[in-house]
Amino acid sequence: MNSRSITTRLSRRTLLQATAAAGTLLLSRVHAVSAEHRSEGRLHLATNQYPWFTFYGRDGRDFNKTLDAALGEVAASGMDGFEPLIDNPGQIDELAPVLEKHKLDMRSLYVNSTLHEEGAAEASIARVLTVAERAKAAGARIVVTNPNPIRWGGSEDKSDTQLRTQAAALDRLGQQLAQRGMTLAYHNHDAELRNAAREFHHMLVGTDSRFVTLCLDAHWIYRGAGNSSVALFDVVKLYGPRVSELHLRQSDGGPWTETFGPGDIDYPALVEQLARLGIKPHVVLEQAVEEKTPKTLDAVEAHRRGADNARRICAPFAT
Repeated sequence: MNSRSITTRLSRRTLLQATAAAGTLLLSRVHAVSAEHRSEGRLHLATNQYPWFTFYGRDGRDFNKTLDAALGEVAASGMDGFEPLIDNPGQIDELAPVLEKHKLDMRSLYVNSTLHEEGAAEASIARVLTVAERAKAAGARIVVTNPNPIRWGGSEDKSDTQLRTQAAALDRLGQQLAQRGMTLAYHNHDAELRNAAREFHHMLVGTDSRFVTLCLDAHWIYRGAGNSSVALFDVVKLYGPRVSELHLRQSDGGPWTETFGPGDIDYPALVEQLARLGIKPHVVLEQAVEEKTPKTLDAVEAHRRGADNARRICAPFAT
């Protein structure tokens, strides 16, 4: 059966029900898409905004300047959802109607934060909560944050005092999001894996699992640990039950591949390990390109092929 016709029927039916209940149009769309995937047992697959920035960038294009056309390409690639990078609530107001137009869910969003200094932490928490409240009205339920390193690409690391401050701030943010019916997912890059991964581990060991979950970005852990699958799978053993979201990216011999599929990380084994724990995370494709990535496909085709592979590999996570 054609999935677009199913989406249309369910969207109309849910819209009528939501209108009767004084719901909003955008939320009814979100609920309709969710119902579609439950009925089909099909994996809901989102994409993060960052990889589209990288594909557009290598072609000399600006994703944000042509947002309507850009999100049309995201939809054309077969994605069900879009995880935006958000700095302020106004971006939600601009984005939400365009996502609705292209029938893309926003189940999660990515918001940067600065949490390792007390004064900055409180201001950052307040900003994230303001963004989160606006995003919740547009259907979002997961807030992904990566507390900023002191200096990107540098060697300076946070002190023990700063790590304790940051973990406490993450807890406070997670508690306040939980009170709003939302989930906080901690995200890392490679910098947090330096020095025996002390920052990464303390953000999980030093926080309450009820309020701080893990956005497992498998490739950043793999790369940050010196291209180590052992380290990645150990992280899953240690923190698997806390995984609320999974970011997918692949490499082949080091550089990121152009499309998600076979490569350095054994994703079928990773999915199997999480599935054995009873985990069904929100799955977000984040297959970006970098300097040494081959250039053979445009963004739409690369994501279309990656989406096919991701749905096959992550099928156990379908709800």
